[in-house]
Amino acid sequence: MKGDAMRAAWRKGAVRLVLVSAIAWALFVLLALAFHLWSCSSSVAFLSALCKKDSKVLNVLDSMGLSSKPLHRCPIPVADNANSVAIPKRTPNTIVKKLSYITVDKQDNDPSPLFGGRQSWKQREDSFKLNNTVKVHCGFMKNSGADMDDVDVKYIQKCKFVVASGIFDGYDIPHQPSNISLRSQKLFCFLMVVDEVSLDFIEKSTTIKFDRAGGKWVGIWRLITLRRLPFDEPRRNGKVPKILTHRLFPQAWYSIWIDGKMELIVDPLLILERYLWRGKYTFAIAVHKHHRSIYEEGDAIKRRKRYARPLVDLQMKMYYYEGMEPWNLKKRMPSDVPEGAVLIREHTTMTDLFSCLWFNEVNLFTPRDQLSFGYVVYRLGDALKFFMFPNCEYNSLFILHRHTREHSSKVEWAKTIDEIVKEGLKESKGGLGLWTPYPVDLGSVELPNVKRTSPAG
Repeated sequence: MKGDAMRAAWRKGAVRLVLVSAIAWALFVLLALAFHLWSCSSSVAFLSALCKKDSKVLNVLDSMGLSSKPLHRCPIPVADNANSVAIPKRTPNTIVKKLSYITVDKQDNDPSPLFGGRQSWKQREDSFKLNNTVKVHCGFMKNSGADMDDVDVKYIQKCKFVVASGIFDGYDIPHQPSNISLRSQKLFCFLMVVDEVSLDFIEKSTTIKFDRAGGKWVGIWRLITLRRLPFDEPRRNGKVPKILTHRLFPQAWYSIWIDGKMELIVDPLLILERYLWRGKYTFAIAVHKHHRSIYEEGDAIKRRKRYARPLVDLQMKMYYYEGMEPWNLKKRMPSDVPEGAVLIREHTTMTDLFSCLWFNEVNLFTPRDQLSFGYVVYRLGDALKFFMFPNCEYNSLFILHRHTREHSSKVEWAKTIDEIVKEGLKESKGGLGLWTPYPVDLGSVELPNVKRTSPAG
């Protein structure tokens, strides 16, 4: 009897111990979770640094509406009414007062010249030197392609305020903007640049209307067809209207570029007021969601097979050799890596020069323009006043649609230079700087270590 009572007491004690331990563990988990959430919303830098903002815990809580993760979208502090926005005087040209373009290379005897020209290493270096008068390569070499129909050339002469987008190789269909005021509908030209493949795809997917002059329209978008595409690679062709907007539409005072898969949902006049005029900027672009350093972005491009690994490394080695340090808090810009799908510009000579130099890097090296953006900013120093705005505002400017199909190029999967050469993956009209001997042996250049800060990046 005494032994049975003892065993019963032990069993009760064990059950109580398990229950108390379970309760204690649950309280500990809840306390740790509460601390995790508190640290993520804390304004104290040390506590905020403890928060892993891409953790699975926060992703689950976010889906339940309980997370304090940084917002994917946030309200944009735009003016109340587009009709009340006062359009200011144009920004005067100060540092660079006259910008002109090289359209013929003396060393190029090819009857079909390259669109971006054959820029030498010396010409590239000289292009970053600022003077009152500057002449640089900026695409559109004589007889190199990217031609427009006469009816479109005539139409764009009136376009001083432009919303531009582009579709190449049939990857998207035009998405109609919303929340556009009557004032902006009258003030802005909405120009959708397409190649002939995309035009054919759009004709089969939706209704194209023709005006009396023969211009093609899909809703508010005026379709601008580019003939004789300058590059073999659709990604590079898309950089022409995106980066060289001022060359394609030379009458434009202001432009807003959005990628073809986006549906604009904010009035463009309110966008200009918020991102340019209010802070007296001439160029605005969003901070990248995940990356701050171009070396981190390059690592992500290689990991996600967005371009050939050895060629990305080569571009990064050039930049590192030329003094481009990884991003840090001491830099004047909040990031060296932008979200490149939305560009907001006043077309001053300095802004246009920046666009030319940015395009030249994209033309010479990989078509991944987020790698070269920060480099050009670094080379120009304080000459151009940028506004890099919060990523959550960027995501509130548009609704993102899926491509009609995913783009993939064999060169993106290449792991070695030999593979690119043997498989015939080398581009013939772009990226030639990656195959032109660099003035210095880069073999001893070691890229900085990259710490992956986001599983999504």
